[in-house]
Order: sequence, then C-alpha cells, then structure tokens
Amino acid sequence: MMKKIMFSTLLALVSASAFAQDMKPKRDVDLWLDVLGLNGVLIIIGFAVFMYTYVNSVKLFTWIDDQTYGTRDYILKKFEIMFIEVEPNKITWALLLMSFGMGILTFCILALMGKAVLGLVLGLFVLIIGWKSPKSIVDYFENRRKKKYQTQMVDALNLLANGLRAGLTMPQAIGMVVDEMPAPVSQEFNLVLQQAKIGVPLDEALENLKNRVYTEDNEMFVTSVNILRETGGNLAEVFDTIVLVIRERVRLQLKIDTYVASGKIQAYIIGSMPFLMILMFGSGDPDYFPLLFGTVLGVVALVVICGMVALGMWIILKIIDIKV
Repeated sequence: MMKKIMFSTLLALVSASAFAQDMKPKRDVDLWLDVLGLNGVLIIIGFAVFMYTYVNSVKLFTWIDDQTYGTRDYILKKFEIMFIEVEPNKITWALLLMSFGMGILTFCILALMGKAVLGLVLGLFVLIIGWKSPKSIVDYFENRRKKKYQTQMVDALNLLANGLRAGLTMPQAIGMVVDEMPAPVSQEFNLVLQQAKIGVPLDEALENLKNRVYTEDNEMFVTSVNILRETGGNLAEVFDTIVLVIRERVRLQLKIDTYVASGKIQAYIIGSMPFLMILMFGSGDPDYFPLLFGTVLGVVALVVICGMVALGMWIILKIIDIKV
C-alpha cells in the first residue's frame, strides 16, 4: 500500500512538472500582454523608438537633409557647372517622380495583378534606385562633357599659341578661342573672359576654370600661364609642349581602351548570363516563373542575384579602369 502511495505521488509530481513546463513558455509569452495589454506594449515600443530618434536626432536630420535637399543642391551645382539652367522646384519634382512615383506605380501595377508582395518588394527596390540614381546620371553627363573638353583642349591651345605669336594679348587670344571653338571649351573660356572684364584678375579667373573643370591638362595649362606671367617666358612654346603631352596621353588612352575592351565585354556577358538562364529555364518550364516572381523566397533570391551581378560587374569595371 505504501509503495502504491509513493508511486502515485511520484507520478503526480512528474505530471505536474511536465504540465508546468508546458505552461511556462505560454506564460512567458503572455506575461507582457497580461500585465500591460496590447496598447501598453505598443506604447513601450513607441517610446523606445522615440527615445532612439531623439538621441540620434541630429544624425537622422542630417541624413534626411543630405538625401533630400542635399541631392537637389548637388544636381543644381553640377547643372551650373554644365551651363544648364533649371528651376530648383523642377529638380525636386523630378526626384520625387523618379523615386516615390515610380515605386508607387510599380506596386500598384503588380498589386492589381494579384502580386502584392512582389509589388511591395520591387516597389521599394525601384524607389531606392530612383532616389540614388540621379547623382550617378548627372556625374555621367559631367564626365562626358569633361572628356569632350579634353579633346577640344588641343585645338584651343593651338589657337592660343597662334594668337600669341601674332602679337595678341592673353585675353585677346582667349576671346579668339571663344569665337572659334564650340562648346564646352568656348563656354568655359568665355566665363574666364567675362570674369576678367568685370575686374577679376586673370590668374584668379584661370584658377576658377581649373577648379570648375579639373583635369590634368587644365592644371598644366593654368599653372604654366600663371607662372610665366610672373616670371616671363614664351607662352606659345609652352602651349605647344602641352599640346604634345595631351596628344601622347590621348594616344596612350586609346591604346589602353583597345586592350580593356575585351574585359568590358566579359563584364557585360557575365552580367547578362543569370537573366538569360532565367529566360531559358522559364521557357522550358512554365512553372518556373511563378516560383521566382510569385513567392517571397523567389523574390528575395531575385534581389540577391541582381545585387551579386551588380557587385561583380562593378569589381570588373574597376579592375579595368586604368588611369593615364
């Protein structure tokens, strides 16, 4: 009888312990909700978020300002350098349209097709790309204008040398370049000439040109003019020497571009291969596309693929970007 009682007691204790272990996680999970309620938990989370934003408010507002007005001011500054006049409000609306407008449009189109999750992910992706891409686009056009300026510097320096040999002063020779040469060289030299006419020293106007369109050719040109104007010398011969240096650099750059062309083709082929494989597998298996574009895991995999492809192409293009 005693053994039965002890066995029953032991069995009851084991059962109670197991029941307590089963109930403990639930009590731990429900403890905050039981004590504070759902509103109380939300208030605590909101208070924590508020305290974080309050402590880091300066950094957050600096980042927001840089991502909004900073981007607009950056674009306006680049447009001013490229002699493009545009109203600041138009830049603001263009940024909003390229980011939030395109992102919301992408989400709405895919949501109407019954793919709200895919629309949300791709909408955020389009929004980020649309917000970050304007700086890169503006930098691309500025670099293209700078390369065009470099190619025109040879003819501009030849005109300056011929004008100085003919007995013209430096401002008169610059005026001849403005009249004979196309943009962007004529625009930049015209600005130098206008600054000199309103009383800015020619040395300072040329320094402004170097800072505005910074190239090695411009630096040699401005430095030689400023030094020889103080010490004396034959500017025409110096310009002829600079022309020879520029021509040799251009010739070397063209040779390097020929050598790295194969590397660029490899980068483009490697970047397009994953998407070509997706099209190939999708055309052979009709159920391939719904798994890739219609599920969260497929969308995440697609975003990872795009990110890795972009990273690989960026690394290859950086390797083959040789400076002369």
